[in-house]
Amino acid sequence: MTQQGAALQNYNNELVKCIEELCAKRDELNQQILQEEEEKVKLQNDIRILTDKLARVNQSLAKKMASRNEFDKTIAETETAYMKILESSQTLLNVLKRETGNLSKTPDQRGNITHT
Repeated sequence: MTQQGAALQNYNNELVKCIEELCAKRDELNQQILQEEEEKVKLQNDIRILTDKLARVNQSLAKKMASRNEFDKTIAETETAYMKILESSQTLLNVLKRETGNLSKTPDQRGNITHT
């Protein structure tokens, strides 16, 4: 019976050793889980912060693009009006030159016949 007792003691020692190893592995794994959970919380917080920042940037971009579009519209309208002014100025200058030329001529040169 002593042989069986010794074998039983051996098995018991090995079982205890295996259980201790399993517990150590579980503790190590549990530590990794805790670290990853902390990292997860940190990342979720970073995502929330970046999402808020992205929303603010998108709002800012939308406002700036709308302002730029207004600038483009105003510039186009102003350029169109300026071109009309230039055309009118050219027409006025041509008329003024023609009339000045006509006024500079003597009545005979204008096509009027003088009677003597």
